[in-house]
Amino acid sequence: MTHVITSLCLRDNGCVSVCPVECIQPGEPETQWPTFYIDPATCIDCGACVPECPYHAIFLEDETPKAYRAKGGEFINQSGLTGHYEGVNHDGKKIVLNTTRALTVGEVIDLTPSIKENAKFFK
Repeated sequence: MTHVITSLCLRDNGCVSVCPVECIQPGEPETQWPTFYIDPATCIDCGACVPECPYHAIFLEDETPKAYRAKGGEFINQSGLTGHYEGVNHDGKKIVLNTTRALTVGEVIDLTPSIKENAKFFK
């Protein structure tokens, strides 16, 4: 079972640097493909990327939450959203995203659409 990067991803890139098989790619253009994506044909399911993600955005495909409850401070990052986010990635480089929305404490969202988005990215 492969891992999936969900819409909680804010493009930190720490996951890319720890992947031993280089299966994680940033989406381009960011407005259409705003997160990072894991190539299921290359992923060896080692899980090295999971603890590296500061946003807790990476799950095993069959464990991706249908009802993720926001703790506070999270954003979702999806094509079509228009919120602005600025931060710093794993390497200290500035991140600017215009495809986000802040989640409210206790808000419940379905992260499983990220599974289809990931598959579509690699077609």
